Amino acid sequence: MKSVPLLLLLFLSFTTSFSQVIKGKIVDNKNQPLPGANIYFDGTTVATIADSEGNFTLQYGSKLNSILAVSFIGYQTQYIQNYQEDKELVIILKEAVNVLNEVVLKKNRFSRKQKLQLFREQFLGQTNVGKKAKIENEDDLYFDYDETTNTFKAYCDKPLIINNTLLGYKINYELVDFEVKFVTTSIKSVDVYRSLYLGLSRYEEIEATPKIIKQRQECYEGSQLHFFRNLVNNIWNKDNFLLFVGKFQDNPNDYFAISNEGDSKKVTITKQDKTLVGKKFIAEFNLLFKKKKQSRIIFETETFFVDQFGNNSNVQDIIFSGYIAQLKVADMLPMNYGVK
Repeated sequence: MKSVPLLLLLFLSFTTSFSQVIKGKIVDNKNQPLPGANIYFDGTTVATIADSEGNFTLQYGSKLNSILAVSFIGYQTQYIQNYQEDKELVIILKEAVNVLNEVVLKKNRFSRKQKLQLFREQFLGQTNVGKKAKIENEDDLYFDYDETTNTFKAYCDKPLIINNTLLGYKINYELVDFEVKFVTTSIKSVDVYRSLYLGLSRYEEIEATPKIIKQRQECYEGSQLHFFRNLVNNIWNKDNFLLFVGKFQDNPNDYFAISNEGDSKKVTITKQDKTLVGKKFIAEFNLLFKKKKQSRIIFETETFFVDQFGNNSNVQDIIFSGYIAQLKVADMLPMNYGVK
């Protein structure tokens, strides 16, 4: 099963050190301020809102490699990729034209209840955390099922509001793409062979009891975020991840070369599996975390980049199955989790 994380397919690698404050103003196309607009770094808890004049100040840690997003109800979200650190931003939001997708009118053999259940399983996940998380505005979702290709798609014109009580977060998730492919005409997760979701997320911490903090750490250990952080820092041992080629444990340094690229790390797969020549795969490995959590990883790219938070540049070219693939949006933590 192909599992792609909640990050939008944009990857920023800033090569200079930024100050810890971004200032600016949010206005509409008539230069009128938009008080209450949300300004946030994608996939993190770093966020603020514009004041009554549309002005904002966003404090953050240095070298935060993430997309700066600006959103306001009824307007198109802006993604800020380049800006001068010593210059205040003036961000103009355009009004959104939401036209209900015609797929909502299409009928097929599956009910909305069945489609909604599948969406929950493939978006939030089927773990204990995934089952407890709730989407407040499920009525805003609409679906399409193409029986000629056995492909299920989901759309939403508004950010999804997710209450993740076990991890103590409220998540605003702007769904960019959601697609599930089945081995046959089915609406059951057991028949899924590829699942993809993309979007931008803003995390708001709503509670942080000792129990919740422990649950967050349990979700982090053995996760995709944990793996990429360990990979670029060359952390491999029996108390973390071990690498296997087939059934045999092997030395990761024989397969991965890590080099510095600005504030990010470049990962190059130096040794490829000759049996995969002619296939789309570059290499495939088995992962074992603490001798109990098993995953499989397939690379369809020879090189990719990872920033200091574990955000990788080629989410569609790196495929997980096993334990890591079971972790969907509900089990994911902010990208700045555990990073000061």
